[in-house]
Amino acid sequence: MASSPNDIHQPLLQSYPPPPTLTTKHDDLPDLHLHHDLHSSNELERVLSDTNRPFLERLKPALWIESKLLFYLAAPAVIVYMINYVMSMSTQIFAGHLGNLELAAASLGNNGILIFSYGLLLGMGSAVETLCGQAYGAHKYEMLGIYLQRSTILLTLGGVLLTIVYIFSRPILILLGQSPSIASAAAIYVYGLIPQIFSFAVNFPIQKFLQAQSIVAPSAYISASTLVLHLVLSWVVVYKMGLGLLGAALVLSLSWWITVLAQFVYIVKSERCKNTWRGFSWQAFSGLLGFFKLSVASAVMLCLETWYFQILVLLAGLLPNPELALDSLSICTTISGWVFMISVGLNAAARCCCWVWMASFCCVCECGVLLLGWSTIWCASRILLQMWC
Repeated sequence: MASSPNDIHQPLLQSYPPPPTLTTKHDDLPDLHLHHDLHSSNELERVLSDTNRPFLERLKPALWIESKLLFYLAAPAVIVYMINYVMSMSTQIFAGHLGNLELAAASLGNNGILIFSYGLLLGMGSAVETLCGQAYGAHKYEMLGIYLQRSTILLTLGGVLLTIVYIFSRPILILLGQSPSIASAAAIYVYGLIPQIFSFAVNFPIQKFLQAQSIVAPSAYISASTLVLHLVLSWVVVYKMGLGLLGAALVLSLSWWITVLAQFVYIVKSERCKNTWRGFSWQAFSGLLGFFKLSVASAVMLCLETWYFQILVLLAGLLPNPELALDSLSICTTISGWVFMISVGLNAAARCCCWVWMASFCCVCECGVLLLGWSTIWCASRILLQMWC
């Protein structure tokens, strides 16, 4: 298919008018809350460009400004990732009340199979974060919706391939040396998670699409509301209807789809996305090969971080008492997963800031130094927390 002028291979960082200043009317801004980011960016640029003061004297106020902006973006993002993680964790808790075998099966299904697709699709969805951040900073707002649709198409195709892994999860787990009884129960649990694969394919691009515009609070509200509904439905399905592992997994898939649909309705109806979402377009089907290459490169980086959880769980299933080993390890991975979600949320906020500012030519070098410092601090905190746990 021929590439269009707005294809992925076209450079985004061209000469565009500077971002609107604080005197710009809110009606002219694509985001009603963009003035907050612009104020922080302009203030940060003013502090860092003041060559009359030594660099170390400029660093302290600049770090404070950057910290406030990063917290404004990162706090809701961290909440979203942690709530989504709590939904899977609560499903595993409900499974644990059914028995040791069910808990081991849910642990093997979540950390042995689910995390494989989660890491792969989240990594592929990170390409949207890069391109949407560039397009937003370069004032090519209409391209954000194109990138969202293009990524959803690719992730959905990837979800079709992952469905094959889910369908044949029982023989795959047995081939990897897992107990046949646990593998059979885990396969039942995994079958109920097949619809969740395609919710990942839509949810991750939507999250990156919104984060690139500094729209993070609505996703947090939606996720919190969905969590409450998820807990109620899980209690009804598992205890009152007696559907067991399959019912718990189906409720988890349903909860993810509720989150996806609510976020999409927000994008379509919200005034904050009126310039970035112009409706469905055939242009999303162009440039898929180049987008796929970028998505795979992004996926490899994240998969290397998430798949070690999977390796630990599979090794635990090879121990003499696999039920007890998997039950115990599920508690440890839950604690570690909480810390990991905090890092993912902070990483998403920092990456969005970098891409938007780089595309709009705002104090790139100094901001990069500050963001690198923040990333180093939080990575060190994550390592210390994991060692303590």
